[in-house]
Amino acid sequence: MTPPRMKAAVRTKFGPPDVVRIEEVDTPTPGEGELLIKVHHTTVNRTDCGYRGGKPFLLRLLGAGFPRPKANILGTEFAGEVVGFGDGVTKFAVGDRVAGYCEGTFGAHAEYMTIGEGRLITRIPKGRTFEEAAPSTEGSHYALSFLRLANMEAGQDILIYGATGAIGSAAVQISKSLGLNVTAVCGTAHLDMVKGLGADRVVDYQTEDFTKDSQRYEVVLDAVGKSSFRRCRHLLKPKGIYMASDVGLMWHGPMLALITPLFRGRRLKFVIPRKDPEGIKYLKGLIESGEFTPVLDRTYPLDEIVEAYRYVETGEKVGNVVVEV
Repeated sequence: MTPPRMKAAVRTKFGPPDVVRIEEVDTPTPGEGELLIKVHHTTVNRTDCGYRGGKPFLLRLLGAGFPRPKANILGTEFAGEVVGFGDGVTKFAVGDRVAGYCEGTFGAHAEYMTIGEGRLITRIPKGRTFEEAAPSTEGSHYALSFLRLANMEAGQDILIYGATGAIGSAAVQISKSLGLNVTAVCGTAHLDMVKGLGADRVVDYQTEDFTKDSQRYEVVLDAVGKSSFRRCRHLLKPKGIYMASDVGLMWHGPMLALITPLFRGRRLKFVIPRKDPEGIKYLKGLIESGEFTPVLDRTYPLDEIVEAYRYVETGEKVGNVVVEV
């Protein structure tokens, strides 16, 4: 039976964290092929911040909504329990503990949400809590998309700039699971943590300029969107690839991704992660084997989600910020 009302973090316009309010709203009803999930934990990440603020502005025209937001309840990651479903559901049952990623439809910043069973959703591995499972999909989904597009082979070299973020910390661990040689870049305070993730070499960007590194790489991955192809080009081997988690100033990233392959040398590749149910199963396998563990920074209650947004936007988070619903 669907509960009549629920608590959710709601916003009706683009803007800073303060546009988000905790309100009582109608609980969604699952349609055909959809699950109704009681959310136990979710996250606040860079994607949520971008959609909440409507920045860059082109994001509004590309699906975030114009002039007003399309989705009033954000939240791209969730961990919870299936409590109901619509007609045609065959893969999950009431009582299943599940986690997943729902960019585009959103809705995880609430006590209940609906999601199609064919989306990026999987059962939580035994021994994992909801708090541990919630941040296991967004950053890792992006990291896996980058690495699959790069098509690297065991023994090749990758530099990961921003190794303490959700994407970067996942990329370090997934890269090692693929047998890559990993150089990770982070700040002084987190050197030991990043080494613990498995990085073969760690560069402290606060004491040395990583762009002056003498080593050359098949791939340079900017997991925080704070560098550029121009600055990192010389770090690449002759056929090397630069990848970034941000479109860059004036959306130059996607444009360079079209231009640089024409010169048949060092090039930029831009990733738009797509629906990949097999990818989330792959990530579940890495979690079960111990090769990937999401890094948790801190946890906020849903009532303090505005503070979670503010903290994420300081750029100081390490790994993931979790919200307990």
